[in-house]
Amino acid sequence: MDYQAVLEEVAAHVKPQVGRGRVAQYIPALASVDAERFGIALADVDGHVAGVGDWERPFSMQSISKAFSLGLVLAEDGEKLWRRVGREPSGNPFNSLVQLEYEHGIPRNPFINAGALVVTDRLHTLTGDASTTMLDFLRAESGNPDLAFDQEVAASETAHGDRNAALAHFMAGYGNLDNPVPTVLEHYFWQCSIEMSCRDLALAGGFLARHGLRADGSRLLSRSEAKRVNAVMLTCGTYDAAGDFAYRVGLPGKSGVGGGIVAVVPGRCTLCVWSPGLDARGNSVAGVAALDHFTTLTGWSVF
Repeated sequence: MDYQAVLEEVAAHVKPQVGRGRVAQYIPALASVDAERFGIALADVDGHVAGVGDWERPFSMQSISKAFSLGLVLAEDGEKLWRRVGREPSGNPFNSLVQLEYEHGIPRNPFINAGALVVTDRLHTLTGDASTTMLDFLRAESGNPDLAFDQEVAASETAHGDRNAALAHFMAGYGNLDNPVPTVLEHYFWQCSIEMSCRDLALAGGFLARHGLRADGSRLLSRSEAKRVNAVMLTCGTYDAAGDFAYRVGLPGKSGVGGGIVAVVPGRCTLCVWSPGLDARGNSVAGVAALDHFTTLTGWSVF
């Protein structure tokens, strides 16, 4: 398949939707991003990459980081994590406090903010430095040693992170955090602040398309574990719009409020699309449309 030609057709098809939606406002450092940006990249399982538009322009990965932290914890700790976080869609906003109350401090899944805080907490316990562990992993898998934290974004999230702090303190009250709340929050915000391009993210997510194999051929996850990460991405990776995303796109995906979405075609490739304009549920308007058109053109879907 001519990846470049397919991506160019996708970009042309969604061009009228680029700029629609609203750039994330609740993190001031993200509010100034140009909504007219659009990029898409595809990395196949052999590491060949194609891209269109702003595909090499770095952006804040935000909640896409949650897919990588989940993979790193499962690699180190196996099934133990699932005693502390569920695997079901939330049906509520990604930063909701309501669900934690009647589920006794156990987050519904690892991709809502509460669940991601538990995963970060566990990764920190296992490694001693959750955020640096993730950054090192992403540098290795993307082949980009220059990846870095965005200090302005991390500071902005910290200054406006009251809801995340409330989630963390609530779970700590139920004994579901091992590390001090400020430590967990610090590493969570640093992880979300990492700047990556579509190219970087498509390459870094390749282990999920290769059934758990890293870029160097070593095994990070078993085939079963990789399958499970992809399954949770399909059912929970796009906040409370996961059903619509599965219906339209038909791939495991993880979105972030920076406007990026990573999607996985198991056994074939990983895609990353970026367009900062978000819908009401926090997913990129043009990004979802692009992935929808990609699977329509190629027939590549898990269904």
